[in-house]
Amino acid sequence: MANIKSAKKRILVNASKAAQNKAFKTAYKTSVKKFEAAVAAGDKEAAKTAYVAAVTMTDKAVAKNILHKNKAARKKSQFTIALNKLA
Repeated sequence: MANIKSAKKRILVNASKAAQNKAFKTAYKTSVKKFEAAVAAGDKEAAKTAYVAAVTMTDKAVAKNILHKNKAARKKSQFTIALNKLA
């Protein structure tokens, strides 16, 4: 355990940030799964709304440095291709 006051604060801040990141990652994965489920079901309207949510969450993940920008671009491209195949 840390003895210095600033080190103790760092431990607390890091724990809270890790919890925030974990919650965001869970929400991100859920939005992606909802999109994939709508595509698998062939429901175009549900897929469109889930697509918007998944792309928005992907962009937010990049802004929060949770996803790398190239991975996010690749994922958004894959989402778009999957949505266009439904048409």
